[in-house]
Amino acid sequence: MPAREHCGSVQDLTLSPIGYISTPFQSKAEAPHQPGAAGADGTVHLLEGQNFEQALDNLEGIEKIWLIYWFDRNPNWKPKVLVPRGERKKRGVFATRSPHRPNPIGLSLVDLVSVDGLTLHVRNVDLLDGTPILDIKPYLPAVEAHPDAKAGWIDAAEAADANPRYDVGYSELATKQLEFLKAHGVDLDARIRRVLSHDPAPHPYKRIEVQGEFMVQAIRGWRVVFGVNDRTVTVEEIRSGYADDKFVDSEELADDTAQRAYRETFGAH
Repeated sequence: MPAREHCGSVQDLTLSPIGYISTPFQSKAEAPHQPGAAGADGTVHLLEGQNFEQALDNLEGIEKIWLIYWFDRNPNWKPKVLVPRGERKKRGVFATRSPHRPNPIGLSLVDLVSVDGLTLHVRNVDLLDGTPILDIKPYLPAVEAHPDAKAGWIDAAEAADANPRYDVGYSELATKQLEFLKAHGVDLDARIRRVLSHDPAPHPYKRIEVQGEFMVQAIRGWRVVFGVNDRTVTVEEIRSGYADDKFVDSEELADDTAQRAYRETFGAH
């Protein structure tokens, strides 16, 4: 029986946001690929006049929740996507977490810190600021945690990650900059090595592009400038990823304290 016959007369579905989330991430380049990667805080603001106060009853004691949301800044979808891990080939979108989906619905597991009226304070978010929230569900570890489940091509990609193909080194300037950032709570070394030691070529989802004689990797609000010689990657310097006008105007930038201290020491670019 065709699938549509199971749906009766339903042709289209109408969804309405229950609220919106505030996060430090203003662009895709700033946001991590998965929740938990940046340890960032966020605030879910539920709409008034919808009886959501009652819907929030009994959340006390629940440490993790699923946020179901709408990728509102993705205008189209792709049946196959180039993902930021594994060998350089396109994968079927249903076998990935790509935001470019037929229905742009996202799912993120976050830590619930506290509930204050219609405001939920959460941690380890990967959503862009202002993302519409569609639903909230509790995480149930007894039925949703299956660490031994096979993950197909993702398992193969993780196995490949254990065998780096490139040596990654730092210039004297980049070394000083990384040490400075680490002292201010921003540790970029592991993220740089994880990506550049396997595939430093230009890649949209790994956020690597060519800029002049060098290549640049975007990691949230930072830009890693590097060159490649045979099987050696040399990071030349770290730059702030924020334009001067955006930095001055924004009050909730990712890594805000580190950004300001960094710019005072090393300059804006």
